[in-house]
Amino acid sequence: MLAEERREVLLRLVERRGAVKVKDVAEEMGVSAVTVRQDVRELAGRGLVVRVHGGVMSLTAAQTSDVAGPAAPRPATRHGDAFGLIVPPGAYYYPEIIRGVQDAARMHGVRIVLAVSGETLADNQEQVRRLTAAGVDGLLLMPRAGLEPVDLAEEWLAGLDIPVVLVDRRAGAWAGQLEQVASDHAHGAGLAVRHLAELGHERIALVARAESPNTPLIREGYAATCRALGLKAGPEYGIDPTDGPMAAPWFEELAQVVEAGEVRAALVHNDLDAVALVGLLQARGLRVPEDLAIVTYDDEVAELSDVPLTAVAPPKRAVGAWAVDLMRRRLAEPTAPLAELLLRPELRVRDSSGASPASGRRA
Repeated sequence: MLAEERREVLLRLVERRGAVKVKDVAEEMGVSAVTVRQDVRELAGRGLVVRVHGGVMSLTAAQTSDVAGPAAPRPATRHGDAFGLIVPPGAYYYPEIIRGVQDAARMHGVRIVLAVSGETLADNQEQVRRLTAAGVDGLLLMPRAGLEPVDLAEEWLAGLDIPVVLVDRRAGAWAGQLEQVASDHAHGAGLAVRHLAELGHERIALVARAESPNTPLIREGYAATCRALGLKAGPEYGIDPTDGPMAAPWFEELAQVVEAGEVRAALVHNDLDAVALVGLLQARGLRVPEDLAIVTYDDEVAELSDVPLTAVAPPKRAVGAWAVDLMRRRLAEPTAPLAELLLRPELRVRDSSGASPASGRRA
C-alpha cells in the first residue's frame, strides 16, 4: 500500500470512529507504529485530524470532546511532540545533560516524559514499553552502563519501531537505525595529557573510576595521546566504588611514587575523586600542584577544591540539546541520513596544573 493510500485509509478510520489509537491502527494495517505516527503527523499538518497522546481524533470529535465519554482520548494541550527520556539513576554527571534536554524541549514546544533506567535489559525494555504505550513520538536513551549481554542490548535498541537517539552513549556493531550524540571523551582525555606535557611532564598517571561508562574512552584517549607525544604512559590506578580512600591500595601506591618524585602529574576521573585526592595528598605533606599537577575530568565541582583544579569539561548541556534537535529532525525528515555526533570537551585551566617539574612553582 502506498503512503497516500495508507493515509486515506487512516483518515476514513478516524472519521468513522472519532478517535483511534496509534498501536491499534498499526496492528490493523500491518505496519509499524512509527509509520502510523508519521501518517498522523502528515494528516495533522494538513489540518485534517487532531493529534492526541497515543492516538488521533477527527476534527468533529475534538470539538465535542468536552462532552465525550471517559474513554474518548483528550486533545493534547501542548503543541509539538512528546519525547521519552530514560536516564541512569543517582549519578551526579547527568543533571546537566537533562537540563540541556529540558532547555531545548522548552524552546521548541516538546514535552519530555522522564523514566529511570533499570539494572537489567528487561527493566529497560519495560520502561521503553511504557513510554511508547503512553504515545511518545521518539526516545532519548541514556541506558545504565553495562547492560548484559551487550550484543542483545544493542540488537534490541536497533530493533525498536520508534525513532531512538542515544544520549552520551555509543552503540557498536548493532547501531542499526539508532542516532547518537555524545561527548568525545577520548579527545577530552587527550586535551588533559597535552596540557600536562606542555608543562614539561613526561610521565602522567591515570586515576579513573572502574565502573564509569566513560572510563574506556578516557583511557583510550589518554593512551593514544601518550603514544603520539612519545610519553611513557602510566602508572594507572582504578578506583573501585567500594574503596575507602584512606585505605585504598591505589592511593598508597600513588602517594609513594609522588613522594619518590617518579610521577609529578595525573589525569583523574572524576572531580569528586580528584578533590578527595587533593585532601589526602595534603594530609601526607604533599602539595598540589607543586608535587603533583592534577587535571580532573568532568568539571562539576573542580573549582571548589581547596586548590581549584584544572578540568576537562564535557559539553553536557549541549549534548542534551543536540539530542532533542536530532530527534526533531528525524521526525520531520524520516528519510534523512542517520547522524552520529561527537561534541568536543574543553580544557579549563586553573592552578592545579601550573607547576612544571623543573620549577616546582606555579605558573
